[in-house]
Amino acid sequence: MQTLCIAAVQLTSTGNWQDNLNEVKELVASAVAEGARLVVLPENVFLFDGKRMRSFAESDEQDVLLNEIAELARQHSIYLVIGSHPSILNATGDLVAGGRVRQTCWAVGPDGLFFERYDKIHLFDVDVNDKAMAYRESEVIEPGDLTPKVIDVDGFKVGLSICYDVRFPELYRELSRRGADLLLVPAAFTYMTGKKHWDILLAARAIENQCYVLGVNQCGWHNATRQTYGHSGLYSPTGERLLGLQEVPGYFVFKMTKQALLDCRQKMPCLAHRRLS
Repeated sequence: MQTLCIAAVQLTSTGNWQDNLNEVKELVASAVAEGARLVVLPENVFLFDGKRMRSFAESDEQDVLLNEIAELARQHSIYLVIGSHPSILNATGDLVAGGRVRQTCWAVGPDGLFFERYDKIHLFDVDVNDKAMAYRESEVIEPGDLTPKVIDVDGFKVGLSICYDVRFPELYRELSRRGADLLLVPAAFTYMTGKKHWDILLAARAIENQCYVLGVNQCGWHNATRQTYGHSGLYSPTGERLLGLQEVPGYFVFKMTKQALLDCRQKMPCLAHRRLS
């Protein structure tokens, strides 16, 4: 029976990348000690400060951080997914214009190489009834190209996405069409929207695509106005919440199996019954 041991790392990131990195290293080491082969970090994991995205991405500190991340994956011989991190270059190597960045989800291999990227497509430009009141990601982030990304991790197909993407089911249907077994949703979901919709949306994406879905969220207060919901969780292909966290930093490890996917898809072959493309 083919299996993949996956881990979600939840934390309360700040604007200090060194502190965030040190906490990530500790949590990753603990997850690896429990057998994790694929470790997923949340959105804004190393820098939770939208106003500093461009300046940090242009700084020497960016290279130092990325080298540290590469060494972390190599040291533990794991696949490491950085939920998001600002990039000044787009996927074709051109400079992002207008002082903005791409919000990039990076996949790093056991050899320490950054082998795939997904740039966030859907940007969170909304009004929310919380202390921040409004969010306008498009002011600092350029939307990514409309190219869904699926990576291979030890024979499992893993689909990449970021946070607000989870509200757009067509992206996940395309990832499913490309063979995804596991859908990743690294996030910094606000507390108010998370309380209403986080679990429902993750379960829905799992049910409709008959995939495992791993939501990896930020948690707690990051500054005076920004609070995230936490509640990172793993959902089965039938939408059951298999494992999860609450509202404090931590991690969990789970061994997923191909057999569970096959059983679900054979008993109720919804995708084969589709009438509309």
